[in-house]
Amino acid sequence: MRIAITSNGPGEFAGWVRPLVSALLRLAPQTDVTLFFVPDDYATGREPELARRLFPQAHVVAPKNYVRYALGASVAGVPDRADLVLYLGGDLMHAARVHGRLGGRARSYKFARKRFVKSFDRVYAVDPKNAAEFASLGFAAEHVQVVGNLAVDGALGEAAGLFPSSGDEAQLEPGGILVMPGTRRHEIANAVPFFLQMAVRLRAQRPDLSLAFAVSPFTSDEELERALERGGHRNVWGARGRLVPLGAGVGLQPLSGGPPFPVVRDAMRHAPAARLVVTLPGTKCVELAALGVPAIVCVPLNAPEVVVINGPLQYLDRLPLVGTFLKRAMVVAVDARFPLTAQPNMDAGEVLMPELRGTLMPGDVARRVAAYADDTVALARASQRLRALYASHAGAAERMARSLLEVQA
Repeated sequence: MRIAITSNGPGEFAGWVRPLVSALLRLAPQTDVTLFFVPDDYATGREPELARRLFPQAHVVAPKNYVRYALGASVAGVPDRADLVLYLGGDLMHAARVHGRLGGRARSYKFARKRFVKSFDRVYAVDPKNAAEFASLGFAAEHVQVVGNLAVDGALGEAAGLFPSSGDEAQLEPGGILVMPGTRRHEIANAVPFFLQMAVRLRAQRPDLSLAFAVSPFTSDEELERALERGGHRNVWGARGRLVPLGAGVGLQPLSGGPPFPVVRDAMRHAPAARLVVTLPGTKCVELAALGVPAIVCVPLNAPEVVVINGPLQYLDRLPLVGTFLKRAMVVAVDARFPLTAQPNMDAGEVLMPELRGTLMPGDVARRVAAYADDTVALARASQRLRALYASHAGAAERMARSLLEVQA
């Protein structure tokens, strides 16, 4: 069977593509998989490289080659037809374009639009609410299948060691604090220095609390070094530092002194050993919840103009004189529309992961982290509630893979 998949950034690849393709190849090892990585502002550029390492038998098409392919050129390794084209991230128009060239059936996970009702013969929903969204677009009930959240299987698989390790790395001390500063370019550039300053303040306040940084395998050492050297946007009040060897891996060395903070690369393999995690919003919140790991979710709006957003408004700050002010106001206004930002909180309808939002100061975040780390009752309650929230989603990748493989049966 030939399956073509379109995807984009690190969250979609690690949370959706990785568990699903792993399940497909486990159930049907001869499946011919082609992964198209489409242009996207959220992508890091390292997704194709990691996909080739994880799935050496798959055809991997990088964004530049995809653009050539979308414009009608031939690209080495791309088959002349497919039995099925599946959307797993990016703009839906890219999946439609690939389907137009390869034929076969077309399907989508989590997202669709009205104009694709006739194109997609089946759509896969995360939960009943998502299924209702598909129904409102015009999809008939028999064309909607609830499979669950693929990111849950991604987290469970990584924690269990089912995916190859990202390489030599330092270690998080059991019971320590794990910091996840994000994967997008603006997050690395600003959140790493911000959280490094937070870590310095936390160590000064509570030297008994160990701390490590979970830096995505999609982030290169060079990108990390640039962020540490620059110290982030002036409004994030970040710390400067450098990358130094530490044990079998590397550490973040603050220029202000003190021991370096260990860096781990496979966050979900280390998260279960953490007392709690400090993170930005994103797929990682669902993954942590699936593992029952308590977390504090930070939404710093210290420099809203550097935030990446969907669509042409992303470039609003490039307008002369007023652009920065307009984008800043727009990002703040959009954030204010959402009472909750962490997906587990939205799914539960209550705060299971405390959220710190707005203009954040590293020292204040450090105090909040220390206080939550000491509240063993709250941590235990959160862990139990978070784990239960997504327990029924486990096995989503296999359910979806079996449905896809029925196309050829």
